Amino acid sequence: MTTLNVVDSSGWLEYFAGSARARLFAPAIEAPDRLIVPVLVLYEVVKKVRRERGDPAALEAAAVLRSGRIVEIDIATALDAAQLNLPMADSLIYATARRSGATLWTQDEDFASLRGVKYFPKN
Repeated sequence: MTTLNVVDSSGWLEYFAGSARARLFAPAIEAPDRLIVPVLVLYEVVKKVRRERGDPAALEAAAVLRSGRIVEIDIATALDAAQLNLPMADSLIYATARRSGATLWTQDEDFASLRGVKYFPKN
């Protein structure tokens, strides 16, 4: 079975910034056939890129994000997320990953101890 992946917003932002940490997230991002993109991640990333680098960069980021399968928030995902003890955005992203059977790639400590998470601690 092929492993599906979700990269949280912070991972995408590292990737688009070309930071030293971008390489941690590249394997998931650069395999779009196995990439699930929660619509909330699309929103968060495009908004931040637009604010920091302008509309053209935001449109480019959106095109890369859309190379994966965009997953919208449905009722079942919202109800699953409501059961989690995480901030709202994190809950919805994690619930999307779980419902998709995907591994969540993140550097957000909120996810560190959760099942199905590939966590890269910040040092």
